Amino acid sequence: MTADCEQNYQFKQWLNTIDPESVAMAVKKKAAKAKAATKKKTARKKTVKKAAARKAAPAKKAAKKTAAKKAAKKKTAAKKAVSKKTAVKKKAAAKKAAPKAARRKPGVQVGPVPGIAPYQEKKGEEYMNDQQVEHFRNILQTWKRSLMEEVDRTVHHMQDDAANFPDPNDRATQESEFSMELRARDRERKLIKKIEESIAHLENEEFGYCEACGVEIGVKRLEARPTATLCIDCKILDEIREKQMG
Repeated sequence: MTADCEQNYQFKQWLNTIDPESVAMAVKKKAAKAKAATKKKTARKKTVKKAAARKAAPAKKAAKKTAAKKAAKKKTAAKKAVSKKTAVKKKAAAKKAAPKAARRKPGVQVGPVPGIAPYQEKKGEEYMNDQQVEHFRNILQTWKRSLMEEVDRTVHHMQDDAANFPDPNDRATQESEFSMELRARDRERKLIKKIEESIAHLENEEFGYCEACGVEIGVKRLEARPTATLCIDCKILDEIREKQMG
């Protein structure tokens, strides 16, 4: 008998001595142990993952908070930038509009006489030069002419419309109208005297200077009120005195 044959014979004898039930139990025990080991490994992995997730959760929250804060800061910065831009634009528009409003168009009426354009002053121009004197002479004469025409119109109106109404109410309304017109014409008559005085001041080269302090009254003030004889400061003081006296 050879060595191989002896080994096979011994193996067969060993197999005959083994109980198949015990072998099956051993196999089952090994399988159960393997399952338990894999379960333990998976449980460990899950616990590790949970712990990592727990550790990472506050970091994620903090990151979200910082991101939200950054976004809020960006929004506020953008809003501030937009508001600043709008404010700058409004200021620029106001600055552009201001000189436009300050500039007077040549065709706009400034003083009491319509149809006469305001005087355009030049840089370094002498006060009350020949052009300014001629400009104010034209204003005063035109104003006086228009007032005289109003007086003539009132006289003709009173002559034409005067009638002896039988009804006392009609007579009363006519008399009240005539008295109002006469009061207005009386004021205009006084104004015509002032205009004539201003024209005389023009001829004497005294027009445009304050009677109280001798300061220049100014072209703009004279255009608004051509019969002005006081500068703005003296006029204010005069009005204060009148209020205190009255």
